[in-house]
Amino acid sequence: MLASPPLKTPPALEPRPTGAAPGEAAILARTPDDKAMLRAAVELTRDLGEAKPSVFWPDMLASALTGYAALAGAILVGNVWLAILCGVLSALAFYRALLFIHELSHIHRNALPGFRFVWNVLVGIPMLTPSFMYEGVHPLHHARTRYGTAEDPEYLPLALMKPWSLPVFLLTALLLPVALLVRSAVLVPLGAVVPPLRRLVWARASALAINPAFRRRPPEGDFARMVFWQEAGASAWAWFLLAWSATHGWRPLLIGIGVIALGAVLNQARTLVAHLWENEGETMTVTGQYLDSVNVPPPGGVTVLWAPVGLRYHALHHLLPSVPYHALGEAHRRLTAELGLGSTYTRSSYAGLFPLLGRLVRSTMAMR
Repeated sequence: MLASPPLKTPPALEPRPTGAAPGEAAILARTPDDKAMLRAAVELTRDLGEAKPSVFWPDMLASALTGYAALAGAILVGNVWLAILCGVLSALAFYRALLFIHELSHIHRNALPGFRFVWNVLVGIPMLTPSFMYEGVHPLHHARTRYGTAEDPEYLPLALMKPWSLPVFLLTALLLPVALLVRSAVLVPLGAVVPPLRRLVWARASALAINPAFRRRPPEGDFARMVFWQEAGASAWAWFLLAWSATHGWRPLLIGIGVIALGAVLNQARTLVAHLWENEGETMTVTGQYLDSVNVPPPGGVTVLWAPVGLRYHALHHLLPSVPYHALGEAHRRLTAELGLGSTYTRSSYAGLFPLLGRLVRSTMAMR
């Protein structure tokens, strides 16, 4: 359902051959920087760095409100199939609304006055995923000397792991809503009176990360104050949900958990194809990081469902992390026109979700 339509794409946009020996992508990733590409990326996009309120606000608000309206339908309608349809729509809308947390980790704190607060009230705290869980974490993934290493919170050499690791990685997302509920309702309040637990929860369970070795450093200054209020809001909301469900019935909460779990699985699938995942901890050049990342440019309209808010241009985002999501399409068009389909730039473009998943699966099978 999430694959791109079977349209003919230019040769440069086809997936790379998958018969090559495992580790080929890692070798490519260690190639010297393509200075012409890096220079063009900067020079051609100087005017695209502004985060436009006229795009951010309507997009986020429409996504969140659609999610809530569809969730209400999933809870209230009597027809099972219509309820399921509403649940799927709610999951997709909330998924898009939640992914604005990625933009919040990049835009300047003063770029969109009030946006961070409203997003946390409408999306982050109700989903028990306040913005602090990504702010201060995701930038480490973009650090020149951290990407793809053991210090990268968002990287694992998945293509070099056992075949069973992929379904396990995907299905653990089903547990995310319950884990977040336990964290906010139980662990955070207990941590307020048990300092060792508080330090453990912060280090191990306060970041949207996939690297199990990642340990988060304690927050400081203004960020620590922001964390306090966001944690307090999430814990209060978690306790309200549990108290209301205990007195009025658990069905709405269970449906909500199912909706969020569906969105979490979709995000986990997107994560599986965000990179090639073949680096084994070596420091990489900027071009290497780009080649280890993935673009899924048009055609393929369904891509906006599983890689919304600009994440279909994930490799381009690693070249230009400060360019907001709504400008990445234009940046891609300019760079493709300037550098051509046979350039280094187009080598990170692929045709869709399923070809990328197939490539990853074949890599793990070959490693076996």
